[in-house]
Amino acid sequence: MLRPNQPSPKLPRRSFIGWLGASAALSLVAACNGTRAEAKTFPVSYSEAEWRRRLSPAQFAILRQKGTERPGSSPLVGEHRAGTFVCAADGNPLFASATKFESGTGWPSFWRPLPSAVETSTDWEVGIPRTEVHCARCGGHLGHVFDDGPRPTGKRYCMNGDAMLFRPS
Repeated sequence: MLRPNQPSPKLPRRSFIGWLGASAALSLVAACNGTRAEAKTFPVSYSEAEWRRRLSPAQFAILRQKGTERPGSSPLVGEHRAGTFVCAADGNPLFASATKFESGTGWPSFWRPLPSAVETSTDWEVGIPRTEVHCARCGGHLGHVFDDGPRPTGKRYCMNGDAMLFRPS
């Protein structure tokens, strides 16, 4: 409690600036964390119950709950035939097999999606910003894109195999 004529306690300048910076960063994280693909309206949309009915438990966990499969667990990692990788939720063509490459990560990886097939958003799930990739038609979570891929794009679209199906040509 302060007595009359006693100076008020002061927060050291460095502490004040540190608290101000931390507050701004937390506000940014909270704001970005709320911008999920699911917040947008997509052409293909169902209730949670209908998605559960249409998808396998693994597909639902990945596509609708932003899960991740174990590395090396998808048969699509070894898929090398000519064809198209499509969204398991709505059949939207996502990647041509000609853009698939062996990344050594244990997930199917591509250097470019088909035109207008995917959209991206910022994902803060692990505490740092990553670029989430989701289906442009249903908003289903597919994986993430990184800047360590091969030429010509330098991108690595690291996708969950359970989020996709393969259609041979």
